Amino acid sequence: MASVSESSAVKGKVYPSAQAALEGIFDGASVLVAGWSGRGEPEKLLRGLAGTGVGDLTLICQGAWVQEAGKFGIAELVAGGQVKKMVSPLPFHPETGGPVKDLWQSGKLELEIVPQGVLAERLRAGGAGIGGVFLPTGVGTRFAEGKEVRQFDGKDHVLESALKADFALLRARAADTLGNLVYEGTGRNWNPIMATAAAVTVAEVDLVGEPGSIDPESVITQAIFIDRLVLAD
Repeated sequence: MASVSESSAVKGKVYPSAQAALEGIFDGASVLVAGWSGRGEPEKLLRGLAGTGVGDLTLICQGAWVQEAGKFGIAELVAGGQVKKMVSPLPFHPETGGPVKDLWQSGKLELEIVPQGVLAERLRAGGAGIGGVFLPTGVGTRFAEGKEVRQFDGKDHVLESALKADFALLRARAADTLGNLVYEGTGRNWNPIMATAAAVTVAEVDLVGEPGSIDPESVITQAIFIDRLVLAD
């Protein structure tokens, strides 16, 4: 793949820096962050988000695991005090805890625990323009409290509202300048569904090529869902 070099100017959807790609983010924004248990997070974009200084953010993600020394992830962003709330299936490691657990226990961080499959379906509904979905998950548990319950085929289902965000931060292996994305391995977990469920979607990628440089059969997220690209370090 012929790579497009990073420069000081925006080239189509390719932005020269993480902070440039995050232009327009604001205090109180909701942000989808891809990644899985501290792996595959868009580190450059998270550093850029920290550098913007915006606060009172709501992060929607799989969880915030403490990174290796020198790495910067969701947990480090939370530790910096910029996050007001997290929506997550497992916001911190049950054994090691970390800043998310500490801030939550001290009352400085709000947590909304959402079962993983429910979170995926809420995001899918948000991306599809559906107001909500009825799911059997959570029936008879605290996750159903205050929510409408209906029966389908004799089985109770809980109404879960659709979920969308102001920004989505993704991590992909490769892209073309149009914004078509190719993922690697477990990068196909949260990235594709989060790509559809935000007003502004930004992808951090290892390689950016010209149109035609990617095999169409390898594209998982189509360019129509991607607004901005930035090259990873």
